[in-house]
Amino acid sequence: TVNGLFEDPIQGKIIDYVGGQADMQAKVLRAIGKAEQRFEEDQLRLMRAVRFATVLGFEIEPETWAAVCRLSGKIRSVSMERLREEFSKTMLHPNRVRGFDLFVESGLMGHLLPEILKLKGCEQPPQFHPEGDVFIHTRLMLSLLPEKVSLPLVLSVLFHDIAKPATQTVDENGRIRFNGHDMVGARMTDHILHRLKYPNDVIEQTVEAVAN
Repeated sequence: TVNGLFEDPIQGKIIDYVGGQADMQAKVLRAIGKAEQRFEEDQLRLMRAVRFATVLGFEIEPETWAAVCRLSGKIRSVSMERLREEFSKTMLHPNRVRGFDLFVESGLMGHLLPEILKLKGCEQPPQFHPEGDVFIHTRLMLSLLPEKVSLPLVLSVLFHDIAKPATQTVDENGRIRFNGHDMVGARMTDHILHRLKYPNDVIEQTVEAVAN
């Protein structure tokens, strides 16, 4: 609704048929009419709901949020380039951790980057990582980034431990190890970013960071 306002250019008056001004004051994101119909019209709106909530700091109205969660799989019909742009804009914003959480909680992350969800429950040596598993560690790393970041930097933080689930072993002393996760992670990152159709310069810089 906050994006469904008109302005009379002669009188300078706002014309509001959808209650957008009230939602703007209340900092609420609400689909116009039936949420499911709006998302069916353009499935990219599922990603945009998360981006707007992240960038504006608004809450997503419960029925609108429920529709995002129910229809999250619909983003598979959207071109990867459009999905990538919404994801990048969200992760480049200083409020990126909220965007990350909303992508995960809605189910959108599972359709866009299922590799991220595999980090959940991948335990690490507690003496080196008392904060918890690889998913918690990755989220924490995102929260420690400065407000302004380059795209390769935020992507390399997101993927720096992406290969830990695939390389996890336990040695004879019972210590958890991830031998070679840097190079395996670099290969995985290259594959993921090509799948998301990122430009070559972004891929090369991110893969180099993950490898190191």
